[in-house]
Amino acid sequence: MTEERQVLLVRAGGRVCALPVGDVVETSRPAAVSPLAGTPDCVAGTALLRGAAAPVISLGHLLTGEPPPPPARWVSLRCGGALAALAVEEVLGVAALPADALARPALEQAAGGALEGTGQVGRELVFSLRAARLVPEEVWRALSGAGRAR
Repeated sequence: MTEERQVLLVRAGGRVCALPVGDVVETSRPAAVSPLAGTPDCVAGTALLRGAAAPVISLGHLLTGEPPPPPARWVSLRCGGALAALAVEEVLGVAALPADALARPALEQAAGGALEGTGQVGRELVFSLRAARLVPEEVWRALSGAGRAR
């Protein structure tokens, strides 16, 4: 019997990505974002999530390096002991992926180390992501400097 992983499928930057369901807190409509100086271009800024300032990462920009269209949804994730929001174009739903369907990426540092592997759902290529690696370390440092400890 093949082991399966429950993932939330989202579309960002024209790609389908899989996020471990255990890391997902909620999905929501985008909210107001405040700029955060000293962070990479993929960081849209900070927003209030569950009463605390959290980084908002444009997943499409992180994956492609190109500014994506305005996000339709946010996916709030646990990244270690903190929350972050991923701005995505679409939330596709929950799926079960066979654990062995994900191949390791050739580039270990793809998407800042956030890319765990690739696989296929139907005819779609799926990028499996590590939630804990989606927020660049300099973003956590910038948040700490703005009075937010991790």
